[in-house]
Amino acid sequence: MSRRPAAHPSRPRVWPAALTRERARPRAVRERPGAWRLAVGTVCFGAFMGQLDASIVTLTYRDLSREFHASMAAVEWVSLSYLLTLVALLVPVGRISDARGRKLLYLYGFALFTAASAACGLAPSLAALVGARVVQAAGAAMMQSNSVALVTTSAPRGRMRAALGVQAAAQALGLALGPTVGGALVSAAGWRWVFAVNVPVGVVALVAGHYLLPRTRSRTAAARFDRTGLALLATTTTALLLGLSGASGLPFPWWAVVVLLALAGAAGAALWRHLVRGAQPLLDPALLRCRPVAAGLGGALCSYLVLFGPLVLVPTALTAEGSSELVAGCVLTSLPVGFALGATCADRVLPRGLTDRARCLLGAGTCVGALALMASLPTAAPVLVPALVLLGLGLGVYTPANNAVVMTAIPASSSGTGGGLVNMARGLGTALGIAVVTLALHLAGAAGVEGVRWGVGALMPFAVLAVVAVGRRR
Repeated sequence: MSRRPAAHPSRPRVWPAALTRERARPRAVRERPGAWRLAVGTVCFGAFMGQLDASIVTLTYRDLSREFHASMAAVEWVSLSYLLTLVALLVPVGRISDARGRKLLYLYGFALFTAASAACGLAPSLAALVGARVVQAAGAAMMQSNSVALVTTSAPRGRMRAALGVQAAAQALGLALGPTVGGALVSAAGWRWVFAVNVPVGVVALVAGHYLLPRTRSRTAAARFDRTGLALLATTTTALLLGLSGASGLPFPWWAVVVLLALAGAAGAALWRHLVRGAQPLLDPALLRCRPVAAGLGGALCSYLVLFGPLVLVPTALTAEGSSELVAGCVLTSLPVGFALGATCADRVLPRGLTDRARCLLGAGTCVGALALMASLPTAAPVLVPALVLLGLGLGVYTPANNAVVMTAIPASSSGTGGGLVNMARGLGTALGIAVVTLALHLAGAAGVEGVRWGVGALMPFAVLAVVAVGRRR
């Protein structure tokens, strides 16, 4: 009687191992002198799509409101749910990536983002769309928490700032094309194509990432997942953004706004105590105590607040003065165009010996001057365009240098966590930029020239804080 051969003991583990192991690049790619450029270019796929998605979705609000018979306050959750999920997950996903592999998590993130984008395009209801956006944000967190780390670990040390500038330029390009691409897609094919356009790009990015991204060379030990820290972080950010939104005109009673802001403060204090006393906290307090890291994260928050605030301010002001949405969109494009120029051309124009700290000071000072120009001159396209270009140039010089300072101060084994911290600061700055300007316009009850002055007045303190952050790096 014949016996069946015993199953090989390692056979059941083949598929799980294949799904949890990073694959090396082909030797032909790995040994190329410019292999790091291919890796940086691949990461730019995610940087571009993330910012394109951030700026394109707002153009679907009117169509969503009509199709699903929903109020604008309800439709805003299409963006709000995405943003809150992203901010809450960036740092914990970064820590998981440091332990499990940054390439692995990045590729899984792109796959999840692509699949959720398809689900968004097919959503039968507003609730289903919001749910798909939450899943999409989870994929975006897996990409964004690793994007800066993949750039800094792929590029040679002497080219890190230039590589981060290219990534920042890809983000700015996505931000700049969002209004144009979104407007064309919505008007020609409908809102569903705003999400469906991510699918073919995601497939290309997955194939490129598999072959061009390097494996993780240094990893940290796997840590216990800090559920308490994640819950406190999510509570703090959600309560803060909802409180600011309620103060800016959402139909919340005044006491609910007060309760939300108080809850945000209490949860934030509890989060800090948990970080200091916890055995394996969500965020490493040693990183936050490092002055270059803490100041750099504060600068990242302020710079993105100043970058995204005008996305609300400029269209509101120009349309109140009688300009069309097309004119407002074209004027607004000058800001990310200036950002892209500053991020990519600073290394060629500025002296080679200029330190990152000096570049940060130059960029932040330029932002303060540009905002002062916007506040003092009439609100008209010929005036706003050069002022917005100048503001974008300042931010384009500041952002890569600031990121380089932060990532240089963080150990290579924690670069995923550091990248998550940087992107979390950016996400909070993005949300606060929109919220602060909306709050200023709501409190002023004005638009046009007066609205610009109120909005710029709300942004100016954060530009000044970016300058102060430069002085606290030592």
